[in-house]
Amino acid sequence: MTAPGAHVRVSQDGGVLRFHLDKPAKRNALDDDMVALLIDRIDAAGREESVRTILLTAEGDHFCSGFDIVDRNAANRGDDHKPRIGSIQRRLPSQSHRLIPLLGTVQVPVVVAARGWVAGVGLHLAAAADFLVLAEDATLWEPYAQRGFTPDTGGTWLLPRLVGLQRARELLLRGTRITGATAVEWGLGHVAVPALDVDSAAIALAEELAAGPTVTLGLTKWMLQVAGENTLDQQLRAEAFAMELSSRSEDFREGLAAFVEKRAPGFTGR
Repeated sequence: MTAPGAHVRVSQDGGVLRFHLDKPAKRNALDDDMVALLIDRIDAAGREESVRTILLTAEGDHFCSGFDIVDRNAANRGDDHKPRIGSIQRRLPSQSHRLIPLLGTVQVPVVVAARGWVAGVGLHLAAAADFLVLAEDATLWEPYAQRGFTPDTGGTWLLPRLVGLQRARELLLRGTRITGATAVEWGLGHVAVPALDVDSAAIALAEELAAGPTVTLGLTKWMLQVAGENTLDQQLRAEAFAMELSSRSEDFREGLAAFVEKRAPGFTGR
């Protein structure tokens, strides 16, 4: 289904909740309605027992070319519509700056499939995922410096942690474009495959994760998120807390039984 004007199709197949960007005429550039729908539905997915993995894909030849600032600026032309100074810093915390951390904190794995242009906020959406399946010839680009404004949506936080400070400078200060294959070499993606295989590879990965021990995967994702800010002592306490919860799950008991019986486990996500 697609929310009115949102250009995002949402569907669920088993434990995989899929968000499909559907604005190919503009290379799936995001707008406020699309961002609002993604925030609302991903937030809800974190509380939905049937959701075990989130998959983000896109229509056409491109994943996401960034934010549709042309349409936004067109809507703000003229004194009657021109926002007052400070509108950006008031707006972002409740819009796209909610979306990026949400991908990191929702306690199910997030898989992104990306081909063609992966730029600006589109690149940050991809970078914030747990697994990024890229087309080998995809184009990853940070357009900010070349357009005369500073990065947003977590680019200056995500990139140094994934590719290192020097390569982050290359991307953000010089606007260097890299291919999907190079992005994987740099640590920005999970795997690079031919463009025609991107969706099938991402779906297979999402289905594999959806068949896993959901409680354990979610808690492990959380621990990886907080590890960079924690001391070793804090992280060990987090691990003890997560072990306490995961060891009480049905999937833990199934994992032990499968080990004893020398068979593959059949996890239910509980």
